[in-house]
Amino acid sequence: MDYTIGEVAQLASVSERTLRYYDELGLVCPKRDRGQLYRLYSKEDLKRLQTVLFYRELDFDLATIKAIMEDPGFSTLQALEDQRKRLLARRNRLESLLRTLETTIAEQRGERTMTDKERFEGLKKNLIEENEKKFGKEIRARYGEETVAKSNAQMMGMDEKTYNEMNELGARLLEKLVEAEKTGDVYSPLAREVAMMHKQWLAYTWPSYNKEAHANLVRMYVDDERFNAYYLGKAAFLRDAVLACLNEE
Repeated sequence: MDYTIGEVAQLASVSERTLRYYDELGLVCPKRDRGQLYRLYSKEDLKRLQTVLFYRELDFDLATIKAIMEDPGFSTLQALEDQRKRLLARRNRLESLLRTLETTIAEQRGERTMTDKERFEGLKKNLIEENEKKFGKEIRARYGEETVAKSNAQMMGMDEKTYNEMNELGARLLEKLVEAEKTGDVYSPLAREVAMMHKQWLAYTWPSYNKEAHANLVRMYVDDERFNAYYLGKAAFLRDAVLACLNEE
């Protein structure tokens, strides 16, 4: 049984315009009737559309989705299993945040008192999950499962004071990086201050410091646009400032 574009739009709760766009991009390409006037969607087209929509729910952009689905090794079953893991992780993160919020509301109502661990556990879990979502694959490939696990454990073990200190240092680091980058001098005292602040910031989650690992990390920042975006487009300056500082030590 084939479906018209209007029927598919209703079934999938998407607009006909979206379906036409997916067709133009080569994501979901239904056949046409004999007159080439109407799109007709088969059951296989619907399955493919479902996979695309799952990826969209996970915030994948369309170009990435297309690359994944056009990979010769692409498996619909594997993709669904991966999507399930990602959605479960998101659900767990949201549930953790919701528990923290509910406990905070109860405290504000005078119904109970929160411990410091309860107050920040959900926030720390959310931060870890966000980092996993954005950078987990790259970090694990470069540093290994054990190193990442230790880093996450160190994060979860932070008390309120340490957690706040880390976030405040991270914010100051970005401000200083913007100032230092304007000078264009990676050997300046301000650039060195940025490099040392970055080293100090890493110490909050790194089980132990290693110069080579630090150098590799800032190089990776430049290679990955997501890291560059986090550092306000100034990852190259941060890399050069850190490398210059490390060479002096």
